[in-house]
Amino acid sequence: MKTWAKAIIGITVTVFALCWVLRDVDFTEVLSQIAQGNFLLLAASVFVATFGFFIRALRWKVLLTPIKADTRLRSRFAGVSIGFMANNLLPGRAGELARPLAFSKMEPVSVTAAFGSLVVERFMDGVVLLLFLVIPLLLPSFPATDALTTGYGLSLFNFAIALVLGVLAVLVIMAALPKVFMRIAEAVTSFVPQPTAGKITSWLRGLLESITIMREPKLLIAGFAWSLFFWTWHGLSFWLGMLAFGIDTGWVSAIFTEAVVGFAVALPAAPGFFGTFHAGVSFALTTVYGVPDPQALAFAFAYHFGGWIPITAIGLWYTWKLGLSLGEVGGGGGTEDGVSPQGDAAQPSVGVEEHTR
Repeated sequence: MKTWAKAIIGITVTVFALCWVLRDVDFTEVLSQIAQGNFLLLAASVFVATFGFFIRALRWKVLLTPIKADTRLRSRFAGVSIGFMANNLLPGRAGELARPLAFSKMEPVSVTAAFGSLVVERFMDGVVLLLFLVIPLLLPSFPATDALTTGYGLSLFNFAIALVLGVLAVLVIMAALPKVFMRIAEAVTSFVPQPTAGKITSWLRGLLESITIMREPKLLIAGFAWSLFFWTWHGLSFWLGMLAFGIDTGWVSAIFTEAVVGFAVALPAAPGFFGTFHAGVSFALTTVYGVPDPQALAFAFAYHFGGWIPITAIGLWYTWKLGLSLGEVGGGGGTEDGVSPQGDAAQPSVGVEEHTR
């Protein structure tokens, strides 16, 4: 799909989501709630959320181990920062490609191999967030037991399960049957003209380099442990942000809210997850926990915008340091797969050819 088409779809979803959350709300009340917030607690929540990107960079080392075990923390943090900056400023989730692109400028790793590690990362995130979605339901303190069994809640719950299971199915097939997967891919691409077919095949081989983590229990467990730690840490930022606006519904409600938001922002939206983020917060805090709309939306707008600023600024700084432009970041930099933008051939992980030959 063309970038402009993705942008139109994303903006449409954002406008719809914002109209939905504000349909019965006087926005001046939301602004009044924001003005009355505890900005010290809000600043603490933003700091915790921003530090979470450093934790993401630490976790990425585990996921990159099958490709290159000795990547530098600075390279990983720069890649993470640029990726989220691109998602905040550019349409079509440009950050999903901007992150591996930027990383490949600093480390001899192919863009596709780095991208494959992000597929595994998203799967691990999905599993943890699904747990954070379900566990509160099993607690006696959960206020609305039918929240995820009817209406919007049921749709969200089904979407979350389908998303996690869908990614799991693809990863298992690629990890357990790499030869079969590549034969099918080569058979399908045989109908595609060259050199496009060759590029697709090369891209898939790069993905398989990262997917090998699915066959390594120690790395898989370590990856899940880091994911659980990250989302627990990130839940702390939600909890502090909620307290900043007098929403004292407990720690469990914070991790439930971040889980709902995590799946809500998986939907297409305008840059920065505007609309989908706020709709997720509104559903979790107002529909489920009964928090008044103006109060819940005050948290949503203040926390979202407060967290948007620092990582966008950090990502722009790293973009400038690497000599990239936003156009290059958003368009993939025009590099050939498997070669870093510096022109150095990316080093494949040992044994990849043996698995896919």
